[in-house]
Amino acid sequence: MIGTPNNGRLRLAFSLVNGSQDLGPDSTPVSHAGSECGAIEFTREDVEALVSEKMKSKNKFNYKERCENMMEYIKRLRLCIRWFQELEGEYAFEQEKLRSALELTERRCYEMEMALKNKDEEMNLIILELRNSLASLQEQLVKVESEKKAAMDSLVKEKEARDSIERSKASLSEELDKVRAELDSANQRIASINDMYKLLQEYNSSLQIYNSKLQTDVTAAHETIKRGEKERLAAVENLHNLRGEHKSLQDQLTSSIASQDGVMKQKDALLNEVACLRMELHQIKDDRDQYQQQAQSLAVEASKYKELVTNSSGLEEKCLSQGNQIQILHDQLAVAERKLQMSDTFALEKRKEFEGQKEIIEELHKCLEDAEFKLIEGEKLRKKLHNTILELKGNIRVFCRVRPQLADDSSSNHGKVFSYPTVMEYLDRSIDMTHNGQKHSFIFDKVFMPDVSQEEVFVEISQLVQSALDGYKVCIFAYGQTGSGKTYTMMGKPGQPDEKGLIPRSLEQIFQTIQALQHQGWRYEMQVSMLEIYNETIRDLLSTNRDSSRFENGVTGKQYMIKHDANGNTQVSDLTIVDVQSSREVSFLLDRAAQSRSVGRTQMNEQSSRSHFVFTMRITGVNESTEQQVQGVLNLIDLAGSERLSKSGSTGDRLKETQAINKSLSSLADVIFALAKKEDHVPFRNSKLTYLLQPCLGGDSKTLMFVNLSPEPSSAGESLCSLRFAARVNACEIGTPRRQLNIRTSNSRLSYG
Repeated sequence: MIGTPNNGRLRLAFSLVNGSQDLGPDSTPVSHAGSECGAIEFTREDVEALVSEKMKSKNKFNYKERCENMMEYIKRLRLCIRWFQELEGEYAFEQEKLRSALELTERRCYEMEMALKNKDEEMNLIILELRNSLASLQEQLVKVESEKKAAMDSLVKEKEARDSIERSKASLSEELDKVRAELDSANQRIASINDMYKLLQEYNSSLQIYNSKLQTDVTAAHETIKRGEKERLAAVENLHNLRGEHKSLQDQLTSSIASQDGVMKQKDALLNEVACLRMELHQIKDDRDQYQQQAQSLAVEASKYKELVTNSSGLEEKCLSQGNQIQILHDQLAVAERKLQMSDTFALEKRKEFEGQKEIIEELHKCLEDAEFKLIEGEKLRKKLHNTILELKGNIRVFCRVRPQLADDSSSNHGKVFSYPTVMEYLDRSIDMTHNGQKHSFIFDKVFMPDVSQEEVFVEISQLVQSALDGYKVCIFAYGQTGSGKTYTMMGKPGQPDEKGLIPRSLEQIFQTIQALQHQGWRYEMQVSMLEIYNETIRDLLSTNRDSSRFENGVTGKQYMIKHDANGNTQVSDLTIVDVQSSREVSFLLDRAAQSRSVGRTQMNEQSSRSHFVFTMRITGVNESTEQQVQGVLNLIDLAGSERLSKSGSTGDRLKETQAINKSLSSLADVIFALAKKEDHVPFRNSKLTYLLQPCLGGDSKTLMFVNLSPEPSSAGESLCSLRFAARVNACEIGTPRRQLNIRTSNSRLSYG
């Protein structure tokens, strides 16, 4: 790569490269620090001259000189080659920088495209909401117009009635005029027709009476209308005034009245003090008059008795002091009057403040009513949007969870089995697995890494649990091999509140939500049942007589039958159903069922579930204000773990249990494959598990599967099978979820959805 020198580099004369030292007087040697070639650059002409240069020597047989020239030439060639290598390295570095900048720019462009896409979706949702609000406003407008039209019709009818009355009045006045004209003509002939005059006079008086009666009726009708309007306004005002006043209003009113009473007491005290001061003033005035009289008498006596001059001067001083006391009392009276005026002003301000507080409380009460109305409307909208979102996400959703590495896990085969791509599009939704040197990628609705807590897992399914309260059938089941953490996901660790599983957290959310919905008029009834499928046999975990459910010579005491009705509901005959009213009652039943559940020890797990555990809660809700009724079903299922006989080392009863578990899980896989291929026949009856879950897998239920994985390299084969099965489940399409709004009869008992 030969070309022009780069900017910022110092290009030396080629004579320096060739070994000559003809530098200028002001030139300095070039620094070669950091590079063997220093700051030297070559042009195309320099390279061509170096390549075409011929060896010159005075004596062609002087091999030593020729060898030195050749070595010098080779040295300059090496210098040129090194310069080319450094230049090529710089170009490669620049190319790598440009490539990384290009990748960064492409990534930013992709992120911007995704952001724009998300914004577009948000705008579409906003447009849809605006259209819905426009439709509702149009409906309200039509309703208002219809009401306005009805009011106009009533007004027109009232005007027509008034017009008819006016017309009858006008006709009566015309008749009265005619009668008066006839009366005038009859007066001219009064002498000859006295009898007829009397008759006409009586007729005229009767008409006047009838006219006055009509006028009084019209006046009474107007007064009745005005009185009805006043009564209506008074009723509306009383309705607004008597609407539930808030407790804070009463407290503030009481405090304001108490403060006003205190001010009035202070005012009364000041008035009493002023009255006392006035009485003292009058007393002092009387004393002063008396003293003046005494002074006058003493002055008269002083003219007679000069020896009493000193006493009179003392009395004058006493009078002067009494005058000073009177002035002081005047000042005190003025101060008391100012205090009284200030107390009156303070009382007036307190009264105004009380009125203002009363208005503020009324406004707050109105705002509270508006907020409660908006809260109810928002709750309705939230339920509608929540169910729409879940329906758009798909009926059968799949979450993947990898349990963390445990202390007793085998540490023989070190290696990272799972990895989690960080691409923005598939963040927290994809998982990669490496098995036998081959990489397998899977995408699900949600992927939980080992460090995710139980609370974070429950947050993702909390809305699905809410659907059961809204009247939908909901099914959540955990799938995976033995020791992958299914029971921990569903139940958690006993005695550790921070590690509670999905079932206890779901119950807490349900009862908290029920308590919060009580002020909206909702009342709920809940029924709970728990069973296990052990060796293809249903066992009631809440039965009071546990011996009747256990094996006796290969036959159980009760034969539980699974039945489906036309509405997609499932019932298990003779199953114990318990009415519950609190999460504490359900927790007690869960502990009781856990003690009755079949567990055993294998080489893969100390406490391995040897049966499929099914927890079912039926929720019936009635809104007393709207008379709306909903029926929801929540199924939470902990499946037994799949395992290989070679790894579990099962023998005897454990061998039979393992074979039954693998058979039922294989039937579940057959059902999923048939649903994925949309075959006409789906083998639900191949096992009790699939037949029990038929409405959840092929009906109108909202279904979620947790696929649990073990991070051990020795379990990679089973984990790969679980991931492939979960991918098939995620691809299944079943019916659209349907909200249950049936009226609950007195014989209605718990059924499975």
